[in-house]
Amino acid sequence: MKSLLSVKNLSVAFVKEKKENQVLHDINFQLNENEILGVVGESGSGKSVTSLAVMQLLNPKISKVLEGEILYKDKDLLRASNAELREIRGNDISMIFQEPMSALNPSVKCGKQVLEIIQTHQNLSKKETKDLVLNLFEKVKLPIPERVFKAYPHEISGGQKQRVMIAMAIANKPKILIADEPTTALDVTVQKEIISLLKQLQKEEKLSIIFISHDLDLIAQISDRVNVMYKGKIVESNTVNNIFNNPKNNYTKALLQSKPKTSERLKRLPTIKDVLNDTVNLDIITEQERSDRLEDLYNKAPILEINNLVKNYYSNNGLFKKEQFTAVNNASLKVFKGETLGLVGESGCGKSTLSNAILMIDKPSEGEIIYKGKDITKFNKKELKTLRKEIQIIFQDPFASLNPKIKIGEAILEPITVHNIGSDKKERIKKVENLLEKVGLSSLDFNKYPHEFSGGQRQRIGIARAIAVEPKLIVCDESVSALDISVQAQVLNLLNDLKDNYNFSYIFISHDLSVVKYMSDKLIVMNKGQIEEYDDADKIYANPKTEYTRKLINSIPKGLK
Repeated sequence: MKSLLSVKNLSVAFVKEKKENQVLHDINFQLNENEILGVVGESGSGKSVTSLAVMQLLNPKISKVLEGEILYKDKDLLRASNAELREIRGNDISMIFQEPMSALNPSVKCGKQVLEIIQTHQNLSKKETKDLVLNLFEKVKLPIPERVFKAYPHEISGGQKQRVMIAMAIANKPKILIADEPTTALDVTVQKEIISLLKQLQKEEKLSIIFISHDLDLIAQISDRVNVMYKGKIVESNTVNNIFNNPKNNYTKALLQSKPKTSERLKRLPTIKDVLNDTVNLDIITEQERSDRLEDLYNKAPILEINNLVKNYYSNNGLFKKEQFTAVNNASLKVFKGETLGLVGESGCGKSTLSNAILMIDKPSEGEIIYKGKDITKFNKKELKTLRKEIQIIFQDPFASLNPKIKIGEAILEPITVHNIGSDKKERIKKVENLLEKVGLSSLDFNKYPHEFSGGQRQRIGIARAIAVEPKLIVCDESVSALDISVQAQVLNLLNDLKDNYNFSYIFISHDLSVVKYMSDKLIVMNKGQIEEYDDADKIYANPKTEYTRKLINSIPKGLK
C-alpha cells in the first residue's frame, strides 16, 4: 500500500520563559492511501499536538520542533514556505476541529464560511461556488441545505454544525482529512451518523483519514489501523483487530478495561493506575446482590416525587402572536434515598429542563415537585434558600462553573458559609481541607486556582463543592461527558463511593448510555419532552419497549463485533 503521509522521528516541545517542556517524543507513523488511521489516547497524550504539527498550525512563539520530518508527497512540511503551506492546507490536507461552535465564526452565515474556503483555492463563479456549497451540504446530509446556507451557527444543532465543518473540510477534495475528536460532545445517535458519514465520504472520495479520539470503541467502528498514544509517545501501533483482540501494551489494556460495559456491572471500574500497578478488581455485582439492594431501596418512601410536570416556553411571533413550545410534557417520576436515577435522551429532549425544574432554577408551568412531603413549586425565597442546601448540582463543565479568580478552597468554603455550616471559619476551613482529601485531592490545594488543575481534578473540585453543604439529592448533569475514559472511571468510582458513604441520591444525566447503565438503578428515557420509558435500567437495556430507545441503545459504540 502506498504511503501518502510519513511522520519520522518527530519531537516537539512547548517553550515557556525559555524553558522547554517536551510533549512529543520520537513520533513515527505513516498514513497510506485510502486508509483510516485511528489515533487514541487521553488528554495530554499528544494526539492533537501531532495533528497540529502535520497541519503546521502550532504557534511558533510557544512551540519548537526539536527534530523530525513530516513528509507529504516527498515534501517536508516542516521546511515548507508559508506560500506552499497555504496551498496545501484546506486543499490537500484538511482538518475537522473538535468544537464546531469555536471553529465556526458566530457572526458569519454557514454558507459564506464554506464559500470562502472554496474561493481561496478554486476559480469558480459565484453561482458555481454556491451550487457547490449546496451540493456539499446535501452530501453531508444536512436537512434543507438552503436554510443552513443562510443560517448562523447558533441557529443550527451541534450535529448540524459538525456537518458544516465536514463540508468545509472536504470542499476542495483533499487527499487527507484530519478529524480531531469530531464527535466528543454529540449524542450517541448523532455520533453514529457522523461516523457513518465519514466512512461513506472516505469510500466515495478515496480520502485518507486520521481519526483522533479518546474512545477506543469509537475508533474500532471506523479505523483500519490504530496508534495508541500515552505521554507524548506512540506506545502501540497495529491493526484495529489486533489492538482490540490482542493488545500488547498495558496502557492499551487499561483503556479497553476502563469503559463501562453494558453486559456486566463491575463493583469498581479499573483505572489506568489499577492496570499499570496490577491492582485491577474485576468483581461483579451479581443479579441477586442488585435485586436485594433494590428491594430494600424501594420499600421506603421516595425522597422526591414529581407529578405531571409541564414546562412551557413562549416566543413572540409577530405583533400580537405568541408561540408556545412545551419542553417537558406531563413528566412523573420518583427518586428514593440512596438511588441513582438515570436520565437519557438526545439533545433537546428535555433532560436539562427537567433538572432545572427540580433545582427550582426554572419554575415549572404545571405539576407538583414533592420533596420530603412538600411541594417545592410553592416555596417562598427563604424556603428555597434552605432547599438549595438539600439539592445540589454537579455541572458538565467544571472550569466554566468555577470562578477563575477565586481559589478553589474559597469556592468550596463559600456555600458552607452561606448555609452557616460549622461553628466558625477555622472549623469550616478544616471541613474544606477534609473534603479535598475525600475527593482525591490534597488539603494543600486549598490556595490554588482552577487553571492549575486538570479537567478530572476540576471535576473533583465541583463534586467537593456540591457535597460541602451535606445535600440529600445531587443532580449530575453530564458531569463526566468531557472527561477521558480513565479519568471518567475515577470520577464514577468516586461518585459511587460517596453515595455509599453518605447515602446520597443521584439524578444522573448523560448522553453516554453505557455510563448511565453502569451508574443507574432505574432509568428514564426522554424524547421530545416526554418520558418514553421508565423502568429498571437492566430491563430497559435488555428489552427496550419503544423504537426510540432501541435506536439509542443500538447507537452505543461497541468496539469490534
